[in-house]
Amino acid sequence: MKLTYYGHSTLSIGVNGKTILFDPFFTGNPFAKDLDIDKIEADYIFITHGHGDHTADLVNVAKKTGARCVGAAEVVGWLKKNGVENAHPLNHGGPVPFDFGKARG
Repeated sequence: MKLTYYGHSTLSIGVNGKTILFDPFFTGNPFAKDLDIDKIEADYIFITHGHGDHTADLVNVAKKTGARCVGAAEVVGWLKKNGVENAHPLNHGGPVPFDFGKARG
């Protein structure tokens, strides 16, 4: 497992051959000011909630990486309105299986 912390709410975890990015907030994030967003890799993007400091670069990174975005149904609806089709709603409840393991909302 590899963990990379980008500051504020943003981190990625490499597990079982997959890269999972959480809350892509790079633009305006002082800890990520020297980071080239175009080099960010992700197979999955998990979004904890829809505030701007958790979603600032979500649409851009999702489109560039083709990552499957996972979040609350409202966030998934917003993503689809913004042209991101590879999204999966995850609400409170039982575990949902993914190819890297299971996730619970």
